[in-house]
Amino acid sequence: MSLAPEQLAGSLLPWFDAHGRHDLPWQADPTPYRVWVSEVMLQQTQVETVKPYFERFMTRFLNVAALAAAPQDEVMRLWSGLGYYARARNLHRAAAEVVTKHGGELPDSPAALMELRGIGRSTAGAILALAHGQRHAILDGNVKRVLARVFLLEEETESTAGLKKLWALSEAVTPAARVAAYTQAIMDLGATVCTRASPRCEQCPLADGCGALAAGRTAEIPAARRRAARRLRHTHMLFALSTGRVWLERRPPQGIWGGLWAPVEFGEEQAIAAFVAGRFAAAVPMRRLATIRHAFTHFDLDIEPWVVEVPGEPGLAAESETRWQPLASIEAVGLPAPVAKLLEELRHDANGAVREARPRGRRPRETAVPG
Repeated sequence: MSLAPEQLAGSLLPWFDAHGRHDLPWQADPTPYRVWVSEVMLQQTQVETVKPYFERFMTRFLNVAALAAAPQDEVMRLWSGLGYYARARNLHRAAAEVVTKHGGELPDSPAALMELRGIGRSTAGAILALAHGQRHAILDGNVKRVLARVFLLEEETESTAGLKKLWALSEAVTPAARVAAYTQAIMDLGATVCTRASPRCEQCPLADGCGALAAGRTAEIPAARRRAARRLRHTHMLFALSTGRVWLERRPPQGIWGGLWAPVEFGEEQAIAAFVAGRFAAAVPMRRLATIRHAFTHFDLDIEPWVVEVPGEPGLAAESETRWQPLASIEAVGLPAPVAKLLEELRHDANGAVREARPRGRRPRETAVPG
């Protein structure tokens, strides 16, 4: 028997009361600010990954005003390793807008929330439902999967037609009472039971009315998105060291690792020596370290690190977007995860701890376009 939309919450809420997640850090005090930060962090990121980041973020930025007043570098540093860095920049800028336009309190209407940078319809709905108990639909990835399976949605969930149907379904299934509990419940069901691979249908409170289960199609619903072939890119990074410091540049706001600090990048090995000679007025030997492969959502990046010891006492950079950062305090700036890991190794043993690269033959590789 198929489930009617208005019946879904009634079947789901008892399951949530017994089996849902009730001890997530942002549930302890679900203020609009805490819910907002958690929802942004949870976009395309697993709960277990988010937990320590959320707790550190809340310890440092207790409220919107504290976040708005903080330097961007500090915000990016506490976000470093969480990925999708545009989220952090948007959160920081939106906090400033909340302070200047809304007196430091997040607005309590969907339209006003969606005027803030980085807040879309689903995030606005989640803030209002979880923090205020207002009846607003949400549509994150977990909710899309649950609704698509229960109501046997044939369209791709990210297509125009699919999103239109899913929003209509989400509006129809959202109850008038216990909205906050329902909102958390349907997210929990998608995250823990109605998972993308190997859903645990025998434990699902909606199994008796699930269209995909009845049709034997849980493996193909939701319809898979058409993805481009995964590509491998390649880049060279120069770790220029001098008197316990490393040369870093701030990456452009757009692109991978936007707004973070990182060593200068090159598409070709030959350009590194010329840069060192021109920037530091030095011709010094360089050593190549073992290649690091870092995975992004749609491609892999091979980072070929080069280390050079710059002699003397090179002056500080004239440009505001470059700096000599002491290795002893590398955690003070926001760094891409693979860069932070390598610098940590260099800090402990600049000569021996990091594996040298093995000699290799030349082979063509695709060059990564800098962020």
